[in-house]
Parts: sequence; C-alpha cells; structure tokens
Amino acid sequence: MPLKLMYITNDAAVAKIAEKAGADRIIIDLETLGKQERQGHLDSVKSDHSAEDIKTVKPCLHRSELMVRVNPLNPASEDEINKVIDYGADIVMLPMFKTADEAEKFAGLVNGRAKTMLLLETAEAEYGIDSILEVSGIDEIHIGLNDLHLAHKMKFMFELLADGTVEKLCRKIAGKGIPYGFGGVSAIGSGMLPAECILAEHYRLGSSMVILSRSFCDVQKIKDSEKIKAVFNSGIREIREFEEFLLRQNETYFSENLKEVKKIVLQTELGRKDGI
Repeated sequence: MPLKLMYITNDAAVAKIAEKAGADRIIIDLETLGKQERQGHLDSVKSDHSAEDIKTVKPCLHRSELMVRVNPLNPASEDEINKVIDYGADIVMLPMFKTADEAEKFAGLVNGRAKTMLLLETAEAEYGIDSILEVSGIDEIHIGLNDLHLAHKMKFMFELLADGTVEKLCRKIAGKGIPYGFGGVSAIGSGMLPAECILAEHYRLGSSMVILSRSFCDVQKIKDSEKIKAVFNSGIREIREFEEFLLRQNETYFSENLKEVKKIVLQTELGRKDGI
C-alpha cells in the first residue's frame, strides 16, 4: 500500500491543489499551547490556523480526509474537540500526550465520531507505550520526531531513526495492528537526510503515512498558484515512482539504506559539533 501523504494547510485553494495532485490527507493545525516555548528556537512550522478554517477547507475536499490537530489536553479540550468534529474533521490528532490515561480520555471525548490519532512525541509516551497500546478507541499513531528529539536533548531529529528509537516504537505499535507513521519528508532529491533514505525507512518499518514537510512546497515563498500546482504534481509523482522502486527491493537494499542513514546522521552531528 502506498504511504498516505499528508499536508498541512488552512488555504482552501492549496488544499484543492494538493488533493488533486494525490495528497491523501489535509491537516489543519490548531495546536498552540506550549508550542512556542518548546520549538521557538527551531525553524519549524508554527501554524496560525483556526477551527473556522475547517468550514472553508472541508467543502473543497472530495477524496482527501481532513485531519485536525487539536491542542494538548486542557480544560477546554471537550469544547475544542466537539467543535472540530461538528465542523467536519474526519480525523482528530492529539499532540503532546504522556500517559495511557490521557489517551483514554481523548478517545472518550471523540467517542467514535471521528478517527483518532495519537501524536507520540513525548519521552513519557515513548516509555509508556506498552500501556498506551492497551487503550481502546485509538485508530492510528504518528511518531512526532520534532518534539521527541527535543525531549531526548538531541540536535538532529533523525537521530531517532539512527539509534533505533523509531524502530522500537514501530515494532510495538505494529504488534497491536494499529496503523502508524513518523515524521515528515521533503521532495525527492532534497533534505539534510535525503527523502529517499527516509522513504526507504518507512517501507522497512511498515509505516502507513508521512507528512509532506513545509520544504516540500513552501507556500510562504511560492505564491503563484500554477507554480504551487507544478510543485505538488511533480513532487508527489516522484514520491510515488520511488515507492514503486522500493517495492522491488530486497532486504539487503533496506539494510544498506539504514547504514547510510546512520552515516549521514553521524556526519551531521560531527559537523554541528565542529561548527560547520
């Protein structure tokens, strides 16, 4: 099965372009609580989306699912979750949870009205994964490399691929039959860790989904709709072609790719230490 490709936008026109090009999910990102404090020093996406954006994006989608990342659990969570479901969210994603109790509360608040996705990105959730996987009502899990690498005080998010953390989590989640994915990916031929290396790891680890990163198509820099369309069309086509290539590869290919991942991560870390 091809990976489900997910893209973050609250722009209805961009969402339509992404869907037509083959994106499987559009993400509206409502998370603000604590995000600036955690990621303020990083060049990461910090969205200014609102629940009202669901009303404009949802009617534009005919094939793609609409996923909404809400805030971490807080006193207003019930109202927020009710609102995004009422407005049309197909999937609700919970970030920054730490315990099985939080996962259970989240599933209860959604109560079967939409699919549920846990964004596993805290050290506490990583260490408590066995009990979290016993919670009923969780449909999918995505491993968030940005915050999880910060929790481990790492400098490069893909250290989590090199040191086996992602593999350990994927194996445990797979054992429960829950679909999962991790991190994001840029366009083929780009990225500090090349997109090809990342996609090969998704296939080796049995992943079901990946987020198309901001660098895949940065609509803050590309304003012309025809250029945006061209980027999505060529970018998604190249990913799908590379997936077809991966389907023809044997175990040796994936083992060698993992070695390459570890080598690039090590070189990146040495470069950072040397001030390069």
